[in-house]
Parts: sequence; C-alpha cells; structure tokens
Amino acid sequence: MKAIVLAGSKGIGKGISDDLKTICDDVISTSSSDLDTSNIKEVARFADENPSTDILVLNTGGPPAKDFFDITEEEWSKYYNQLFYSFVYLLQNIKINDGGYIFLLSSHQITEPTEKMSLSVSFRTAFSSVFKILSKRYAKDNVSCINIASGPIGTDRLVSLVDDMDEFEKSLPMGRVGEVRELSSFIKSIVKNEIKYLTGVTINFDGGLSNYIF
Repeated sequence: MKAIVLAGSKGIGKGISDDLKTICDDVISTSSSDLDTSNIKEVARFADENPSTDILVLNTGGPPAKDFFDITEEEWSKYYNQLFYSFVYLLQNIKINDGGYIFLLSSHQITEPTEKMSLSVSFRTAFSSVFKILSKRYAKDNVSCINIASGPIGTDRLVSLVDDMDEFEKSLPMGRVGEVRELSSFIKSIVKNEIKYLTGVTINFDGGLSNYIF
C-alpha cells in the first residue's frame, strides 16, 4: 500500500507520515524544500512522478495571520496556489486506487472563521467545498474522502500564532491543545481498520472548541 503525505516533514504531517509507515509499504513524505505547493510547476512535476497512490494526505503550511487590509496581491496569488489550486491539480492528475483514502487537513476556522485568518480560511473553505462535491464521485470507486478540520494542535505553527501559550490553553475547553499523535493515530486507525462508510464528512478535531451544532 502506497501513501503520499504532503508537508510530511514536520508537525502534523510528520506525525501522520510516521504512523502510516507502520502500516504502509511505501510512504512518500514531502517537505517545502522538495515540493513547494505554491509553485504549480513543481506540483505538476510531482504528479508526473507519482501518477497513482492508495492514500493521499492533502496537507500544507498556512499563511501568517494578517489584517485583511494588509494582505497583498502577491499573497492572495501565492496562497491561492498553495491552499487551493495545487490540491485541485493533484486530484485531477493523481489516480487514487480503488478502496483508497483521501484525507484533507484543513482547519476548524472553516466553520468558525476569524478575521485575522481570512487569507487561510478563504481558500481552505473553497477547497473543502470542492472536496465535498468530489466525494460522491470517489465513492463509486470505494475511495473515502475525509476532511479533518483540526483545532489547536501543539506544533511550531501554533506557537507562531499564539502570543501566550499558557493563557491560550487555559481558554480551551479541555485546558490544553491537542497532541499530534492523537490526530495521526486517528487517521491510522481509519486506514488500518478499513473504515470505508465514513466519507464526504468534515470532522472537527478541536477538543470541543467549536460552538455550532450541525
């Protein structure tokens, strides 16, 4: 079984990659140095080199938190590619083998966005819509599409966004941020146990942070 994990060299991506290596024969983990998802030429090259896989984990680093009116045209263009079109291109050009899985690592911000994260949320929400639409087509080949909208997970990315981690954790329902192993083990368990009837869903992996019911 082959797996591709984008941005799999650190943080959540590395955790997922490490866990999948215990159940997959071949795991390809990319880093920003060997695949810049904001560069579509690099994305096209990667797709040519990897025409098919059993598991595809769509993951990428996010942009900085910025005031909406401070976001530049260059940043809108860069993150359109990184957070949206690169994923579209990969799905159009990499075949997911029958019975496979596609995991999208998005953010709980797609359901409860904040203004400072508008650059990230705009494209993550847009791609989540495409992913939902495509899940019905993939279902015909028994390919499960699962969108994991992760909340605060203890990574360097989170540290860069939070001023006071101790105070931030106190504000969370469980009094702590999530651990990478919790999320990666969740994905591993779905694959290992061949859970297939779960598809076209968005799972809030946020420790009870979200407030909405449906």
